[in-house]
Amino acid sequence: MRATAILLVAAIASPALGQSVKQAGAPKPVAAHSAVSDVRALWKQMSGYVLQSAIDVPEDKYLFKATPAVRSFGELFAHVAGSQSMFCAIALGEKPPAEDAVKVQTKAGVIDALKKSNADCDRAYAQSDAAVGAQVDVFGQQQSRLYALMMNATHDGEHYGNLITYMRLNGMVPPSSK
Repeated sequence: MRATAILLVAAIASPALGQSVKQAGAPKPVAAHSAVSDVRALWKQMSGYVLQSAIDVPEDKYLFKATPAVRSFGELFAHVAGSQSMFCAIALGEKPPAEDAVKVQTKAGVIDALKKSNADCDRAYAQSDAAVGAQVDVFGQQQSRLYALMMNATHDGEHYGNLITYMRLNGMVPPSSK
């Protein structure tokens, strides 16, 4: 019985002792990311992939559609540019432009529109965590500004997935696979 008690105490004390040793020599933890910085990192990655796709796709492919019922490359790029400006205006508490306000489909026009919408979003993703807690109207529902930023990032990811398929169908390697 005494041996069992000693083994039990040793078993319980051993991990605790190990933790104190590890903590004493462990590097200091990195400061936690803010919610906005984490969502911004996701958006930067997705919007960067979309912009690089627009640059990589040859202009003669901008009218390509995987099927007649879906958007062309050019239409997809323009849609992302328009929706980014819309979501980011909402996240800033500003009057949003129409989601389909970007009508250009030429390569140069699309790239310019994507760069402009990225600049619009840079302002929105620069807000503090406190600021993005404010409520805004997102499609008729009260949501936080952070919610609008998350919607934007996930929307970019959704359409980057479309672009990956389009690029693969045309023998191209998408930016995330390079």
